[in-house]
Amino acid sequence: MAKYGKKASDKVEKAMHERKKGKLKSGSGKKVTSKKQAIAIGLSEARKAGGKVPKKKSGSKKKSGSKKKSGSKKKSSKKR
Repeated sequence: MAKYGKKASDKVEKAMHERKKGKLKSGSGKKVTSKKQAIAIGLSEARKAGGKVPKKKSGSKKKSGSKKKSGSKKKSSKKR
């Protein structure tokens, strides 16, 4: 079974063609020169148009490391 539908293929092909002609713009209005970015734009357009496209992969999650917790609990020992 195919991962991508015909609509996705058409949108990516159109985006790649526009990139090669120098007419593809990103969301901010800048010219797109990267093949990867052109593919991403094509897939995004296909998703919006309701084409068969897998869900976006979430970006690599950054590890936050160990953060110090404020107000660490200490046992209070009362002397009698």
